[in-house]
Amino acid sequence: MARVVHSYDDPERFVAGTVGEPGARTFFLQARAGHRLTSVACEKEQVMALAERLDVMLDEVARRFDRDPVAQTSSEDTAPLEQPIEEEFRAGTMTLAWEADAERVVIEVFAVVTAEQAELEEEEDPVTAAMESDDAEVFVVRITELQARAFARRAVALVASGRPSCPFCGRPIDADGHICPRANGYRRHLPE
Repeated sequence: MARVVHSYDDPERFVAGTVGEPGARTFFLQARAGHRLTSVACEKEQVMALAERLDVMLDEVARRFDRDPVAQTSSEDTAPLEQPIEEEFRAGTMTLAWEADAERVVIEVFAVVTAEQAELEEEEDPVTAAMESDDAEVFVVRITELQARAFARRAVALVASGRPSCPFCGRPIDADGHICPRANGYRRHLPE
């Protein structure tokens, strides 16, 4: 079985978005080029980590190559995810790289490996298992610095727009409160 690669070089749009209400949201990374649309499900923490690491990497690129950091533009992409949202796969490992020659950020998102797939790989001989571990799907996006900064800003705002955090334990607070371990199991509510 061959690896399925969803590759986008300079997509028209690359964003993080959600479906659902805070507390029950599903996060997606989505890229569009022409009529092609790819949506990959991921965790909120993965979106936040990707945004943070993009900013750190681009700051380092600017420092190492003695460049001015990319300025923010006034046109922010605040539109919702494009329809239809069809999950290609669930994100597992992500990699981030800088292509100096092309001056592009490369983001690779690999499909999560299920327990059954891991067991199958362990049962087979190591050479076959190593070759077959490449069978998972991968989502590859090459974007400009400007697109990467815009993605990071949108992703940070997206994560922050969820449920507020409890000031005592840091866990999210639902509309009806939450059971706070720092309050010995008593329910805490947001201040009115």
